[in-house]
Amino acid sequence: MAREREADLVEIVPNAVPPVCKIINFGKFKYELAKKDKLQKKHQHVSLLKELRFHPNTDVHDFDFKVRHAKNFLGEGHKVKATVVFKGREITYKEKGEVLLARLVEQLTDISKVDQPAHMEGRSMIIILVPDRSKKKAEAKAEADAKAAEEAKAAPKPKVEVKPVAG
Repeated sequence: MAREREADLVEIVPNAVPPVCKIINFGKFKYELAKKDKLQKKHQHVSLLKELRFHPNTDVHDFDFKVRHAKNFLGEGHKVKATVVFKGREITYKEKGEVLLARLVEQLTDISKVDQPAHMEGRSMIIILVPDRSKKKAEAKAEADAKAAEEAKAAPKPKVEVKPVAG
């Protein structure tokens, strides 16, 4: 049958009983498979690990600036690794690093959750935060509901024309 149609007999599912075959152009079949693979890779999201570095004496403005960056990273779906680097004798004030990381976690609780709690690695104190998907979905739903309500208000109301009656 395949030769009559000048096409190829392609085995689709070899493990099935009986095996599943199709009569199609093999070049077209390979092209379709490649297209599907490319589409799957396109929709696949790779989560990156973004790092923020602090020092125990990081000022308020610098801290707020880095918190904004962390919010952007988490919003894009990336993990955030916050590191407090101790130089020289600063290592004796580990509690300053703990307080700094606690402030960071507090500021980001609405969009993230702690993946790895604060711990020391050499002269650095590290914490890893991941985006909180459940809160993101709830926010998206609330936003969609608000948009729908706004559209309902803004919907044009039918105009009623009043024509004077000649009399």
